[in-house]
Amino acid sequence: MKRILKYLVLILLGLLFLWTLWFLYRKNAKKEPAYNLVKPKVTTIIKKTVANGTIEPRQEIDIKPVVSGVIRELLVEAGQQVKEGDKLAVIQIVPDMLSLSQAESRVNSAAIAVANAQMNYDRNKPLADKGVIAASEMQTYDIALRNARQEQSAAQDALQLVRDGISKSSKGATNTLVRSTITGMVLDVPVKVGSSVIERNNFNEGTTIATVADMNDLIFKGNVDESEVGKVKPGMPVVITVGAVDSASWDANLEYIAPKGVESNGAIQFEIRAAVAVKPGQTLRAGYSANADIVLDRRDSVLSIPESVITFSNKGDSAFVEVRDKKAWDRTYVKTGLSDGVNIEVLGGITDTTTVKGAMKVEGEWGKP
Repeated sequence: MKRILKYLVLILLGLLFLWTLWFLYRKNAKKEPAYNLVKPKVTTIIKKTVANGTIEPRQEIDIKPVVSGVIRELLVEAGQQVKEGDKLAVIQIVPDMLSLSQAESRVNSAAIAVANAQMNYDRNKPLADKGVIAASEMQTYDIALRNARQEQSAAQDALQLVRDGISKSSKGATNTLVRSTITGMVLDVPVKVGSSVIERNNFNEGTTIATVADMNDLIFKGNVDESEVGKVKPGMPVVITVGAVDSASWDANLEYIAPKGVESNGAIQFEIRAAVAVKPGQTLRAGYSANADIVLDRRDSVLSIPESVITFSNKGDSAFVEVRDKKAWDRTYVKTGLSDGVNIEVLGGITDTTTVKGAMKVEGEWGKP
């Protein structure tokens, strides 16, 4: 029995040795590599470049006050539609003490001048009626009285403007009311009730009360690299995609390319603008980050293959693919056309029934493809 077990063990060890030799032989044996097979197909080739940018209103206005003061009342909020001339806010004027003092002093001086002119007029009117003084001399006193009264009225209006922002002669017009200068949507109201604001003038831009924009006229504003700007022209179709809005795109038309580039992160960028066509039911918000696909060229329903299966000559004057001929792969020269970076148009050399050698298959575990 022990002898039989001994022989069995020897036989098993021998079989294991022979299997190991066979496995090593198979593993080291040269195999013909396997390749993926590619069939040409009819498709649409679109060559495009991508520009990054944002969605902006074409007309966006910052509304600023013409007087300094404190916001007493806000009549609008962000997202509200307004028309040209609508009231946005009411400002309570905080008068400058020097200007107020000068205006009050002018009113007092005007009152004194009126009293003096009235006294001279009253003194000489009876004499003129009796013919003691000439009518021309009396006319001088009359004109002086009228001028004094006119100056008094102007001084009172000036005081009221400095103090209240409105005067009797303005017929209800006042600088304390901030009105919209365009029709559109209120995008932002950066101030609050009680905030101090500064008037716009030659030396100061003034405080922005509200930002109003026409959201029915939107543009894409982005940048194109100097290597691509020579390929784009005004009038080219553009497809806008917004990262914040899934499964939606907007058609646009390229209308502006900057004549001068600006350096950004070591590269020269040229600004572009495209008019966005917003269809009914679609909504875009100002400030969205967006990508613009600018169509440089297009071929519809053409024969194409993946560009990766084509080998180009070093000079770039010829290209070929490898086609299966019985048991070997033979070179076949092809004529190529437009490429989108993934697929390339084939103008000649192969047909839609040709089998082309693709990339080599990656072997899996135990040497099996």
